[in-house]
Amino acid sequence: MARSSSSAGNPVLEMTHVAKAFGGVHALVDAGLILYPGEVHALLGENGAGKSTLLKTLAGVHRADAGVITLRGQDFLQGSTRDSIDQGIAVIYQEPSLFPDLSLAENVFVGRQIVSNGLVNWAAMEKASQGLFERLGVSLDPHAKARGISIADQQIVEIAKALSTDAKIIVMDEPTAALSSQEVDRLFTVVRNLRDQGSAVVFVSHRLDEVFALCDRMTVMRDGSTVGTSLISETSDSEVVRMMVGREVSELFPKLEPHIGDVVLQVKGMSLEGQFSDISFDVHAGEIFALAGLVGSGRSEVIRAIFGIDRYDEGVVTINGTKLPPGKPAVSMDNGIALVPEDRRQQGLFMASSIARNVAVTMLKKLSSWLLLRRKNEESTAAQWATTLQLKFAAIGDPVERLSGGNQQKVVLSKWLATEPKVLIVDEPTRGIDVGTKAEVHKLLSQKAQQGMAVIMVSSELPEVMGMADRIFVMREGEHRGTLTRAEASPEKIITLATGGVIAA
Repeated sequence: MARSSSSAGNPVLEMTHVAKAFGGVHALVDAGLILYPGEVHALLGENGAGKSTLLKTLAGVHRADAGVITLRGQDFLQGSTRDSIDQGIAVIYQEPSLFPDLSLAENVFVGRQIVSNGLVNWAAMEKASQGLFERLGVSLDPHAKARGISIADQQIVEIAKALSTDAKIIVMDEPTAALSSQEVDRLFTVVRNLRDQGSAVVFVSHRLDEVFALCDRMTVMRDGSTVGTSLISETSDSEVVRMMVGREVSELFPKLEPHIGDVVLQVKGMSLEGQFSDISFDVHAGEIFALAGLVGSGRSEVIRAIFGIDRYDEGVVTINGTKLPPGKPAVSMDNGIALVPEDRRQQGLFMASSIARNVAVTMLKKLSSWLLLRRKNEESTAAQWATTLQLKFAAIGDPVERLSGGNQQKVVLSKWLATEPKVLIVDEPTRGIDVGTKAEVHKLLSQKAQQGMAVIMVSSELPEVMGMADRIFVMREGEHRGTLTRAEASPEKIITLATGGVIAA
């Protein structure tokens, strides 16, 4: 249970009336954050609310244009990451950045090696790292190379690095996004240990169940301003959502009545050694067909093979009766299949390219004349989809990397919806985006299904699966364990199948 920390003495950090603009875009208008020692403090808000800019100001990446920041009662030195570290601030990002060929001990002390008599004291660094791992309550070998260790262990090394700098404020930005439930539990134990040892931990997450399980207080931001701070014990998830989006979100899963049509996609006996075996299912026009299961169950591997990214060893995939060759994504696209990948930054977008180019990239032939792409056509098409999906941006020619995570996801959706696919495959469509944008994505998928599109959805979030799917195909360790209709499905049944159990008749 989270505890109250609002009376834990004087604040360790006070940020008040902080403002920051980038050109004509006001990222922060009137932002504030107050932290106390010995608490886990949730920082919440939709993508684009200003959370990242506020935290980058604290990390020394940005310098505020206005406002007051004090640390332990003294003026906070801004604009230098080194100064922030020296002042006791540590930021642990969603994707750790360790040096893979260095040992864990070397990563903990990188750039700050322990030196004795002019030589690096390897033994001292390994002993100190071991002590930090023990302090965190985890078992890691300081001698082991960082290459190949899990994301969860990489985060532990980053936390140990923070403690080695004597950090008093530890910022964790979406730390659980890529973790299994067991790894999340271990991370929570580590965070509680940090809290009990007097650290102030800022926890950024879009998963409200995690916030209510772990945090003591919360601050909510919207449109660059802080709209409220309260004890977790004195609020509710519905109140948090209302504060985040500025309106009541009465239905996060706006499921429309489906009109199920004929079979569009057939998968028969598809197998790929070491990944999945004998996978067969049909998907109908107008339905949302969900692939559910635990991390590592083979769901993403199946849809990658269907689309043609990966070749499969056996089986047949057909769309409207046309057999698709393995390993040919261009053929899949030509036949009306679209894939929105799980990793939008690495696989779904050209981050340095414009919003317009990213939206139009799947339609280059259609938008070109005499092999020349007309920018006017490109921008016009992008603008239409930006309006349809309520995309928030400064200029259509801006790099997509400037957008919030939720708006980046809308760009990926726009890119593929512009091809007017018969089958839309979405892998973790709402991972890492805020609740307001989640509702918008869910509404869009439901609308497209009602209009006759077949939607295949991979999701690790049970509420999303239960709220959106017409049928649920449950996998475990690369095998099909059972298929449930919307009427049959329950969280207990899905988990039972996903963990190898059998549903009683």
